[in-house]
Amino acid sequence: MYEDLIEAIVNMRPKEAMDIARGLIARGEDPIRILESCREAVETVGDRFQKGEYFLPELMMAGNMLSNISTVVKPKLVGSSERKKHGKVLIGTVKGDIHDIGKNIVSFLLDANGFEVLDIGIDVQPEIFVERIREFEPEVVGLSGLLTLAYDTMKETVAAIEEAGLRGQVKIMIGGGQMNEKIREYAGADAYGKDAMAAVVLAKQWMGIE
Repeated sequence: MYEDLIEAIVNMRPKEAMDIARGLIARGEDPIRILESCREAVETVGDRFQKGEYFLPELMMAGNMLSNISTVVKPKLVGSSERKKHGKVLIGTVKGDIHDIGKNIVSFLLDANGFEVLDIGIDVQPEIFVERIREFEPEVVGLSGLLTLAYDTMKETVAAIEEAGLRGQVKIMIGGGQMNEKIREYAGADAYGKDAMAAVVLAKQWMGIE
């Protein structure tokens, strides 16, 4: 059924995708695995967008499907709202990039795993990251981006954080469909997360949580 869920999202069949997700929940399947299947699907949608096979309406529909499925899945992550917060994570999609599906999954899973998350949205200028870091005082900053143009804006954002004298106060992770260890090094970030759960693992390691 996981493959069916992925296929329904990729091919823009929202009712079917929701029905499959509800069926998986009813069977007692792992809610995080359901969300990871959604992530895999929307990554494929993003790839098709990059290739010019899909356009903004498809991206928006995929985002709506994710949001609707998340609403159903989140209550199954038992006790997430009652847990003591481990620490603060600020996350946003960098300047020039409007993709937020992957970022939303990361934010959702971080919250479910006991972190206080501030999601500052898409197309975020470096100076806004700096401003929000000063206000929110996070221990971790997540830079998200799907497009290759995000490489340079991630580098600019890390540089702006450093110039503001805040670099020593935060750990910075990057993530997104085109990101890898080489881009992490180019941008000057501390780590690259290949998927949403990797971001959670990194945050926990940095906070000293088992």
